[in-house]
Amino acid sequence: MLPLAISNGEVIIVVVLVVAPIAAIAFAGAGSVYREIGRGAFAMDHDRPPPASDLGATMSKAAREAEVRQMLEAKAFRQIERGEAPIDIDAELRRLMEPPAIAAKADPALVAEIRQLVVARNERRARQGKDPLDVDAEIARQLRDLEGLGQ
Repeated sequence: MLPLAISNGEVIIVVVLVVAPIAAIAFAGAGSVYREIGRGAFAMDHDRPPPASDLGATMSKAAREAEVRQMLEAKAFRQIERGEAPIDIDAELRRLMEPPAIAAKADPALVAEIRQLVVARNERRARQGKDPLDVDAEIARQLRDLEGLGQ
């Protein structure tokens, strides 16, 4: 018998030549398994309904007014505790609950252009399933934002 001597390098080459085809076959067969990761009975791949954009749209006017009054009363109470003059709750409630008025000094052409933009934005929001914006409130907000730009 001839003595058989195998070096470490030869062992590594033999192992690679034997294991590489087995690994390739296993990897090719596992492709569908990897595509299924994250799916199944407990997966979160279903569509959720769009979240409600704001609570004010779902609350009644009376409930909203009661919430605002409660917050104003708490603010007045804190002011009294600090020794400050409390706010007039009824006047502040009227100011907060009335719809915003469009500035009378605003250029009518600018107001008309902003109105067109807000209406277009509402149409886009409706296609996305979102609640529409209050047109007059959004016009007033944008006019306030644009007020100090020219200075």
